[in-house]
Amino acid sequence: MPLPTEAAVLEALRAVRDPDLHRDIVALGFVKDLRICGANVAFQIELTTPACPVKEQMRSQAEAAVKTIPGVEQVAIEMTAQVTASRPVLGDKGLIPGVKNVLAVSSGKGGVGKSTVAVNLACALSRSGAKVGILDADVYGPNVPLMLGVTGQPTVVEKRIVPFERHGLQVMSMALLVAEDQPVIWRGPMLHSAVRQFLFDVAWRDLDYLVVDLPPGTGDAQLSLSQQAHLTGAVIVTTPQDVSVLDVKKAIRMFQTVNVPILGVVENMAWFTPPGQTERYHLFGEGGGARLEREFGVPLLGQIPLELAVREGGDRGAPVTIAAPDSQSARALTEIAGKLAQRISVMNAE
Repeated sequence: MPLPTEAAVLEALRAVRDPDLHRDIVALGFVKDLRICGANVAFQIELTTPACPVKEQMRSQAEAAVKTIPGVEQVAIEMTAQVTASRPVLGDKGLIPGVKNVLAVSSGKGGVGKSTVAVNLACALSRSGAKVGILDADVYGPNVPLMLGVTGQPTVVEKRIVPFERHGLQVMSMALLVAEDQPVIWRGPMLHSAVRQFLFDVAWRDLDYLVVDLPPGTGDAQLSLSQQAHLTGAVIVTTPQDVSVLDVKKAIRMFQTVNVPILGVVENMAWFTPPGQTERYHLFGEGGGARLEREFGVPLLGQIPLELAVREGGDRGAPVTIAAPDSQSARALTEIAGKLAQRISVMNAE
């Protein structure tokens, strides 16, 4: 029986297509380091994000395709990833040194769990293998350090602030620069300057994703961020009830006005299931995210149930995606993170 050739392997792999980019993995340049030793074939498939939700499906398809080649006995596939970077249409204005993609997490109103979602999305992306940072831009009510268990004062090296590291994340927040009980009483220009410093004067190191937790509403922080930095896109967090959905509409309009793509909507506190039961109780109503999807054409990325583990993890500095990864809420957040990474890869490719 003839031994397999490189040309035969590549031809077989053309049958494997990326479901989002709609091209085969050979044409996309995903196949790397192809090695053939007798009847054994080994290669890498380099995806555009380690959080790709169809990673294992593509591995299985590639293995099956190569095994159809006469003479092939064993196939070894290593799945790797190289996250693509978002680039401005004109020039390099707004690019942050050391950061490939900036993801803004916002909400139309307070109390919807925006910071909890931002922290857990960052942790989920990091757990997938990506290099992730989180910037707490909610200067008036910074909660990210508490949720991650970060304390202390940051250091400055060569006039740049060195971010803290926790749970695999690079972390920076206003809460780390002022006393715990000291309020931040700033007008717009001071806030604008602080946002710029957090973006460009922090020594972010080789980040695939920088998650920015914005304050609720449509105020100075949102405008400052969108004007100064090139944003890959925004995620809007809501709860199912009508009053939250109404405020989200305003947030969506605001980002559309400043030409920031909306990556999707996350519906938090979607339902509650009492311990030992299976019935879902929609304490805050239902269908809010689906209504936004229909009205604005913005995808509903997922729904997160109301679970005690989420609150407990946030209070003790251990996000639920790390402390209880098998819980319903952690699985939902991990799935949402995968969809986000997927949408970012498609946008960057386009």
